[in-house]
Amino acid sequence: MVDVTFQPNRVAGSQAARKRGGMRNALRRKSTVAFVMTLPLILLILILVVYPAFYSLHLATLNKSMAKFVGFGNFEFLFRRDTFWLVVKQSCIFAISAVIFKALIGFIVAHFVHNVPAKKQRKWRGMLLVPWVIPPAMSTLAWLWLFDPSYSAFNYTLSFLGIGPIPWTGDAAWARFSVILVNVWYGAPFFMIMYLAALKSVPEQLYEAAAIDGANWWQRIWYVTLPMMRNIIAITTLFSLIVTFANFDIVRILTAGGPLDHTHIFATWAFRVGIEGSDVPLGASVSLFMVPILAIAAVFILRDISKRGNEA
Repeated sequence: MVDVTFQPNRVAGSQAARKRGGMRNALRRKSTVAFVMTLPLILLILILVVYPAFYSLHLATLNKSMAKFVGFGNFEFLFRRDTFWLVVKQSCIFAISAVIFKALIGFIVAHFVHNVPAKKQRKWRGMLLVPWVIPPAMSTLAWLWLFDPSYSAFNYTLSFLGIGPIPWTGDAAWARFSVILVNVWYGAPFFMIMYLAALKSVPEQLYEAAAIDGANWWQRIWYVTLPMMRNIIAITTLFSLIVTFANFDIVRILTAGGPLDHTHIFATWAFRVGIEGSDVPLGASVSLFMVPILAIAAVFILRDISKRGNEA
C-alpha cells in the first residue's frame, strides 16, 4: 500500500505558485499593463472632471439659496430671457468663426513651413509657436493695450492713413471682431503644428503620381493632401471647438462681455450670473447648456471619422 499523507505546506506552496504565475500572465497582457499605467489618469479624471460635472448637474436643480429643489426651473427661467439667447448666438458665432479662421490660417502656414528647407524649419516652428506658448491672460493684456480707446497702437497707425479712430471694444461689431481676432492669433499655431505633422506623413509618391497625371497645385491639395489629412483636421477641429466654446480669459479681459452684453459667451456670462450675481445654480445651468451643443458636434465629427475608418 502506498502511504499518502496530507501535506498542507506543499498545497499552500503550489497555490501561491499558481497565483504568481497568474499574476505574471496578467502583466504580460498588453491590455492589463495599459490599464494599470492609465489608472492614475483615470482616477484624476474622475476626481477633477466627472465629479464636478455631476455636482454641477446637482447645482442646476437648486434655487438661488441652494436650499430647495426646483428641477428644470433654472433652465425654464433662462429660456425666457433674451440675454440668454443672445449669449447662445454670440457663443456660436465666436466659436465657429474662430475655428474656421484658425484652421484656414494653420493650414496655409503649415504648407509654408513644410516647403521651407529642413535646416530653417526649426526656427520657423519656434517663432510661429510663440503665440500659443504665451499664457492667454498675459498676451490678452497686450492686446488690450493695442485696442485701448485712448492709446491704441492700431488707431495711432491708422491715423497716418487717415482712418479712425476705431472703437475696438466700444462698438458691438468691432468688439466681436476683436475677441475673435485675439482667439485666432492665439489658437492658429496649434492648428499649424498639427497640420505640419500630418503633412510630413503624406507619402511623396502620391504627389509625384498626381504630377505625372497632370494635376496642378490646387488639384494636388484637393485630391491628395486633404483626403490624407481629413482625420487630423476633424480631430483638431473638434478639440478646438470644445476649447473655444469654453474660453473665458480672452473675452473677460478684453471686453468683460460688453458693450451691453454683446460679447458675452457661455463661460463669461455664467461667471457674471453665478459668481458676480451670487446665483451659483443659475450660473451652473448656463455652463451646462454647452454640453448638448458640443455633444451634437462631437457625434457628427466622430461618426464621420469612424465611417472613413471602416471604409479604409
